[in-house]
Amino acid sequence: MATPLTAAAFLSALRGEGVDVVEVGSWRTHNRAGHGAWGPMNGVVIHHTVTSGTDASVRICRDGHSTLPGPLCHGVIAKDGRVHLVGYGRANHAGLGDADVLAAVIAERALPAVTRADTDGNSRFYGFECVNLGDGRDPWPAAQVEAIARTAAALCRAHGWDERSVIGHKEWQPGKIDPRGPIGTTEGPALTMGRIRARVAELLKSGKPTAPSKPSKPTAPKPKPYAPPAFPAGLAPGRKSPSAHGLQRALKAAGYMSKAIPEADSYGLATQAAVARFHQAHPAYRAAGQHYDPAIGPRGWAALHTIAYGGKK
Repeated sequence: MATPLTAAAFLSALRGEGVDVVEVGSWRTHNRAGHGAWGPMNGVVIHHTVTSGTDASVRICRDGHSTLPGPLCHGVIAKDGRVHLVGYGRANHAGLGDADVLAAVIAERALPAVTRADTDGNSRFYGFECVNLGDGRDPWPAAQVEAIARTAAALCRAHGWDERSVIGHKEWQPGKIDPRGPIGTTEGPALTMGRIRARVAELLKSGKPTAPSKPSKPTAPKPKPYAPPAFPAGLAPGRKSPSAHGLQRALKAAGYMSKAIPEADSYGLATQAAVARFHQAHPAYRAAGQHYDPAIGPRGWAALHTIAYGGKK
């Protein structure tokens, strides 16, 4: 018997065993609290969903249905091997099962035949639904079978259990058949709990695996320095060609010209006054000896645009 892992420890255990985890919404607090006990924990139950498609299966297992509210498990193991966590705490997955089976799981000995349903399994087992039609013909991909074993091994390792703490739904509750079906292809060997437990035993005997290395954080690309537009040759006070629109927009963006002044082609008095204000604030760009400089040249143009659009003042 064991106290349930915290949600954080549960997640860490799975990742430490090399399980590819997908966290679905507020899975850490999504449970059936108030509808029965949660713990002490004794093992792991493996199910099949009798559905197809990852998204639909995850949604059903998270939300449940009208006669059985979700979550219907703690994680959904997809055919690609990813484990989608949908709930944590008491979940509607195991139902009533055989007390003799529970006793065997606790003692970690061979399981008896299941004959009765008199013991609450939702309080005693972690549960994982595996995407499979359950018709005996839908194949179990190798990635999914390995994920089942690694998921179970992770929890066994965390609690100090051996592989006999991992059972199938059919080994817990009378009338259940899950999990079943061929491995790999429709002609592959049958998926049995014996095969899964054998793989769990291998993983546990191999020693605690190294957690998958975290990908190094990519270095943020250095932003390219702002490049102002080319200075339009011939731009001068009192002229209409070239247009002064670009100059006026930069003066407004930099705060040297009121946004209420309409833009115009003409490099008129309002534009000249705004350029002079820019030069008063940045004397390095005004003509030598002038205190009121209404004209702008290539260096001032570049500096003004950098101030307005390049993030620098």
